[in-house]
Amino acid sequence: MGRGGLGRARLGASRPAGTDDEPCLSADRFAGFPTSARATPVPNLFFARLLPRIERAEEMLVTLYFFYAQGLRRRLPSFLTRRELAADATLARALANLCGDDGEALDRGLALALERGSLLRVEVRGDGRNEELYLLATPYNRRAAPRLAGANLSLEEPLPPAAPAEPPNIFALYEENIGAITPLIADDLKDAEERYPPQWIEAAFREAVSLNKRSWRYVHSILRRWEAEGPDYEEAGRDPEAERLERRYARGKRGVSRLRPDGRASAR
Repeated sequence: MGRGGLGRARLGASRPAGTDDEPCLSADRFAGFPTSARATPVPNLFFARLLPRIERAEEMLVTLYFFYAQGLRRRLPSFLTRRELAADATLARALANLCGDDGEALDRGLALALERGSLLRVEVRGDGRNEELYLLATPYNRRAAPRLAGANLSLEEPLPPAAPAEPPNIFALYEENIGAITPLIADDLKDAEERYPPQWIEAAFREAVSLNKRSWRYVHSILRRWEAEGPDYEEAGRDPEAERLERRYARGKRGVSRLRPDGRASAR
């Protein structure tokens, strides 16, 4: 990795098995990735063109972690503040492990990424004080950066911790009944999981499989129909969350509603 890079990391020179000073890794051993774990999209250019040029661990960690962390907020354009990054315990631990706990690794990583051109920085006013926003250097973000500069924004609390979680049921249902999950499909599944009750999702997959229509497009069409008309897979003992969703859509909180001939609300 070049000078000042991973040479100081704990991943350094390996020792032959059985030596007296060989570290014990069993307590910290990673269990592996479940097949239905969520995926973080990373552009191929990161590995093909950017990664071979990075010489410092700080830059690598900050840049790579940025792809994950920006997805924790629903913003357009997607940005992170320095305050949010500094409060992220997962990133802080990774930087301390590989770069030393001197409190400046984050700033060095950000500065190197800015110099490299992989990140953009914009200064704004947030909650009565100056804030530094960081964005991935994409064409869209380059156009949006001048509009953000100097703006007075209302910014949220620090990022939630990156705690491990069980794979969501919708991902397991997709893999078991349709196939492998691509990054694009993963985004659609995540949106559907947030939008529809779990009972609807499971029932929609069951209906699609029973009709031999094993595609996400068909499952999603079932969910959209139930969103407008109410689920028809069970009428007795309706789930309270399902009823709440139907009432919300009937009131027109998402899109414009109109009445069907039978008096029930449906979305345009």
